[in-house]
Amino acid sequence: MHINVMADVVQIVVFLVILTLLAGPLGRYMAKVYQGERTFLAPVFGPVERLFYRICGINRDAEMDWKQYATALLVFSFIGFVATFLILMLQGYLPFNPEKFPGFSWDLALNTAVSFLTNTNWQAYSGESAASYFTQVIALMVHQFYSAAAGMAVAIALIRGIVRRKSDTIGNFWIDMTRSVLYILLPLSFLFALVLVSQGVIQNFSPYKQVRLLEPYTYENPKLDAYGNRIKDTQGRPVMETVTVTQQTLPMGPVAAQEAVKEFGTNGGGWFNANSAHPFENPTPLSNVLEILALLIIAAALPITFGHMAGKKKAGWAIYTAMMAIFVIALAVMYRAEYTGNPLVQGLGVQGAYMEGKEVRFGLGGSVLFSVSTTATACGAVNNMHDSLTPLGGMVPLTLILLGEEIFGGVGSGLYTMLAFVIISVFVSGLMIGRIPEYLGKKVEATEMWMSVIVVLTSGVLVLIFTSIALITKAGVSAMGNPGPHGLTEVFYAFASTSNNNGSAFAGLNASTLFYTLTTSIAMILGRFGPAMATLAMAGSLAKKKYVPPSPGTLPTDQPTFILWLVSVIIIVGALTFFPALSLGPIVEHMIMIGGR
Repeated sequence: MHINVMADVVQIVVFLVILTLLAGPLGRYMAKVYQGERTFLAPVFGPVERLFYRICGINRDAEMDWKQYATALLVFSFIGFVATFLILMLQGYLPFNPEKFPGFSWDLALNTAVSFLTNTNWQAYSGESAASYFTQVIALMVHQFYSAAAGMAVAIALIRGIVRRKSDTIGNFWIDMTRSVLYILLPLSFLFALVLVSQGVIQNFSPYKQVRLLEPYTYENPKLDAYGNRIKDTQGRPVMETVTVTQQTLPMGPVAAQEAVKEFGTNGGGWFNANSAHPFENPTPLSNVLEILALLIIAAALPITFGHMAGKKKAGWAIYTAMMAIFVIALAVMYRAEYTGNPLVQGLGVQGAYMEGKEVRFGLGGSVLFSVSTTATACGAVNNMHDSLTPLGGMVPLTLILLGEEIFGGVGSGLYTMLAFVIISVFVSGLMIGRIPEYLGKKVEATEMWMSVIVVLTSGVLVLIFTSIALITKAGVSAMGNPGPHGLTEVFYAFASTSNNNGSAFAGLNASTLFYTLTTSIAMILGRFGPAMATLAMAGSLAKKKYVPPSPGTLPTDQPTFILWLVSVIIIVGALTFFPALSLGPIVEHMIMIGGR
């Protein structure tokens, strides 16, 4: 297969231009939604919103301080976790289960409920062979809306903390959640699901289909006795039998609806184990590009929302530019690594070796763009096998996850993580020039710095701790499918993905063991709620501060010099935290590869 590099470059450039053009109007629209201003959807959803508040007894004029906001988030999350856990455990007794799937084991149910609660969607199971329609829709898809909305609500609370002057409140969690779902996630997902159906993504509640193969195939399989044991001949060798396959089972389900919110909410996961590489989830090159656009657009628009709500549009675009700069660097490095390919495979005369683990219908450009986008956000959907990437190619998505996924990050979580980096950058630069650091008229003091450090470093500390535990325990090592640096990368990637609430997997690791279901569950909970609580505390602290007018010595945070400084701080923090681990994993593997072994 011949790769047209120029066509891939043009495709990527056009995509990034479209993303930027759409981020502006969507960002302005979301600012109006969260500020309670009238939008074009108000005639449709306004009555529904008001009815919902009356039913639930929510006072639209009542606001919360940061502790009340955090309590509401935790209570809502706990109730959702319990409901999802029970549905998973009792799946075998619930309706819409045409394939008669039994309930999950307690540890797998725990891991899955935590995963969808935390917007991670890490899946230690195969959806098409384990989850019923009731589970997929009521337990998992509903959570994909709520977990995304929760992240957006926390980000909006932080924006209010920066914007407000001497206020004890940062908004109302229930109102922010309602507006996130009703005015943003629901309409976008509904329209996108229709587009996906037009491309061939399935949407039904039909039982699985048995279809006849056009070309039956045969293979050799060990013969088993009535007890499932292998039969051996007199010389102790297994007796083989020829099996002819004439039919295939095609999984069905309302896939398009889940696929839409999976992308817009940066949830990740997938109806099928193959995720967005499966033709029923992502059938065409057009659906591939649209899914990438969907998983990036809200996260990319939120910095613009921030700029409009803060009355500092340039500050919002400065954050967007910093995100885009690192995103483009990651695209260039990964494309180069994958295009160069594995010299050992190329030495065998294999044509198109760079397409190993990738779908031909997407090509190299579509595969690289998807991999970078899904790990720069907290989505976790994949359209190719990350385990098949070259060492340096695989290091790019791993590094993007490790940076805290603020480029562009999960919906909401990406913005508040980036704002934490902004606070740190402002604080350090203030110390360098001998002035009290301030950001958009708010002084940055000890509380803001502590909370920012917690937001930025929590997931990184979790990754290093849990990876170390896995590599020195029998339970952790026994689940590894590969030895050496590649095996280390698989474990490292698993805890990076769960601690940063991404959800994608490097494969090669049996994550369904008790050790990994429990440790990844802890990583997901702490990785989600630790930074979220710190963000809300920082929002509360900033909201109480008085506004400080800019002076000639105020650091301009919307200029190219600050953008460069912000990017440098992000890269330096990531390098100091993770370079030793990356050196032992993908970098060593790369050196071994070019050494001919």
